[in-house]
Amino acid sequence: MAKKHLISCLVFAGLFLDAGAWTGAQNDEASIRVNVNLVQLGVAVTDRKGNYVTGLRPQDFVVTEDRIPEKIATFEAGGESSRSVIKSAGSADGSSGQSDAEQPSSEPSNSTASQMLASPYFDANVFILFDTSNYMYRTFVYAQDAIADFVRSLQGASKVAFYSYSRDLSRAAALTSDRSQVLRSVRSTVAGDNAALYDSLLLTVKDAARINGRKVIVVFSNGPDNASLVPPEDVAELAQSTGTIIYMVSTAQAQIEPISTAVFERMSKATGGKAYFAKTWKDETQAFASIRDDLAHLYFLSYYPQPNSNRGWRTITVKLAGKDMQTYRVRTRDGYRLQQTKASQVTSAIFGSGEVKSQDTP
Repeated sequence: MAKKHLISCLVFAGLFLDAGAWTGAQNDEASIRVNVNLVQLGVAVTDRKGNYVTGLRPQDFVVTEDRIPEKIATFEAGGESSRSVIKSAGSADGSSGQSDAEQPSSEPSNSTASQMLASPYFDANVFILFDTSNYMYRTFVYAQDAIADFVRSLQGASKVAFYSYSRDLSRAAALTSDRSQVLRSVRSTVAGDNAALYDSLLLTVKDAARINGRKVIVVFSNGPDNASLVPPEDVAELAQSTGTIIYMVSTAQAQIEPISTAVFERMSKATGGKAYFAKTWKDETQAFASIRDDLAHLYFLSYYPQPNSNRGWRTITVKLAGKDMQTYRVRTRDGYRLQQTKASQVTSAIFGSGEVKSQDTP
């Protein structure tokens, strides 16, 4: 009897990956065919003074992947509900095996609409990663206060998780809409050992990748990494490929080491986020407020990629169409790498809400 294994996994790259069928071959070898079904992007647009540009429409954006023009499928501005831009998708001519394109969201009920108006982070999953290493002894309480204020400000339907790290990662509060649970976890943290930032951040990105929806990681670090085994480039690439935006908030301590400063800035920029360096606890509070503001002004758009033979790194470019908009600055992730699933991973669910399924056929 021949056995076929159907793999369906959802990877938010800001992308969703639907891995196609793979067939076992002789000598236990397996080939994997991967089709990208939906790529989602968070895009910030600012003018020369750094002010957010609002009121843009889908036709104002030009998206290319490996220089191949893409058609925007869904579009969302700020805290608005996502709306479909094209009726059907999945192929170059807009046709699909499904009846019409999947509608990511429908008209909200009155109660849901009121939640959306109260919160610009509707359907957002925010992971907070707090440095509790021995770098934090002097400013620990101030950092806790800044993070607690940030958690309280994330109202509405947003879900928040709170992790802390020194040499090891502590998942103090899993993703939840219960703010009091998260706040208790913030207050119960204590300063610890050396800082394994990149190891802990990689584990956090992996946790976020299993969640369906928009994913954001906000890192508070008080100094350079001195205990990780994982290079920061690996963390940044996985975050890009799973659609996870990383914001870095660090103190002046990290700026003492130029390499750490450059890494923090490069990592956050590559994922569509930003890096902030705070000299005082007031600067820390302002940094978290700036992150809230940034999340509130992001445009979220998605597209079904045109046929592309590239199975490695795919470069994404987002520009504005109008001549009068060429002075605006666009910030988003700059690409992603296809995440392929090995045969040994078929038994477990991975990356988002999709399932990895095994099916026997005659």
